[in-house]
Amino acid sequence: MSVNKVILVGRLGRDPETRYTSSGQAVCNFTLATDDTYKDRAGERQKRTEWHRIVAWGKKAEFAQQYLHKGSLIYVEGRIQTRQWDDKEGQKRTTVEIVANDFRFVGERRDASAAAAGAGVSAASADADVQSPAPAAEEAPAPEVSDEDIPF
Repeated sequence: MSVNKVILVGRLGRDPETRYTSSGQAVCNFTLATDDTYKDRAGERQKRTEWHRIVAWGKKAEFAQQYLHKGSLIYVEGRIQTRQWDDKEGQKRTTVEIVANDFRFVGERRDASAAAAGAGVSAASADADVQSPAPAAEEAPAPEVSDEDIPF
């Protein structure tokens, strides 16, 4: 028995890029940054950022292109895949990527509610997947979005 499963929570490093295969299937690529905090030998806290290449296919790719953007905080579930190819100079190249089976917003409620409404999901079920931090005292409260505000 073997298991190849990855769970990541992080922020997008750039806007997703989508292209289509010759058969018309969407494939979307984006990078995700995760942070690790540790103490070095001197006892000082250090922060290390790990970058992950994420690939989504089909409807998930189209959803990612439409609703995700640089800085979005998301939960990604998928599997590790290694690919090899020869570059233009004939050098053998290898890349490790995460093929996303599922991803969800972890950021602000209004992001998830707007995305859910556009994807045909009720805002109530979108809110169940989202954890929202308490607003800071300096921030002005965001306006509430109702079904009448959505243009479709």
